[in-house]
Amino acid sequence: MLEIEKIDAHYGQVQILREVSLSVQEKEVVSLLGSNGAGKTTTVNCISGILPVTKGTIRFMGEDITRLFPHQRVGLGLIQIPEGRKIFPTLTVEENLILGSFLKKPKSRRSESLETVMAMFPILAERRKQLAGTLSGGEQQMLAIGRGLMSLPRLLMLDEPSLGLAPLVVENIFNTIQQINQEGVPIFLVEQNVPQSLAISRHAFVLEEGCIALSGEGKDLLANSHIKKLYLGLGDER
Repeated sequence: MLEIEKIDAHYGQVQILREVSLSVQEKEVVSLLGSNGAGKTTTVNCISGILPVTKGTIRFMGEDITRLFPHQRVGLGLIQIPEGRKIFPTLTVEENLILGSFLKKPKSRRSESLETVMAMFPILAERRKQLAGTLSGGEQQMLAIGRGLMSLPRLLMLDEPSLGLAPLVVENIFNTIQQINQEGVPIFLVEQNVPQSLAISRHAFVLEEGCIALSGEGKDLLANSHIKKLYLGLGDER
């Protein structure tokens, strides 16, 4: 579905990514892990076209999309749910969702998609006429995911969906991610919550200082001594 080959990215003169390569296959959940400042959000912004790459290639469903504009990538079904949710606080829940179905194909299936999202998130159905800015953090994250689903994603990218949320809400969000994937949508998950991300991921990549430092199956990385020490706060077992 998605193949990134040796991409570099800069902010001005500062290089953030260095020859980053990764891939997402059909029906997979793939995680990109790393600490603050490692380049995770930069990576996902390069994939969505918000930040142009300075070197390398990005392919989506076999097509080279490296130079496509962000809205063209959305039209192909490559959908990003941004860090911080980025909802429209002065619009209602329903209006926020409708904005996710702006392009021609999603617009033609808007009513069906609204029913699907409301069934997945009953709290949004209850509050469909409520201003989005009055929702709790967890409800706003549900709204951001729902808005992404309204775009009929072929691949859904989530950037730090658990950020700032209570543990119980985080668990619900990860359950929702699994549900979306089980319904056939591949997921590219950018996260700092290492244990839960690896637990639901088929494959994962670890980004350190703008480079891919480790990759492998989620269950294998959970047992990796470097991951345990650096991200889980566990020393070597003796």
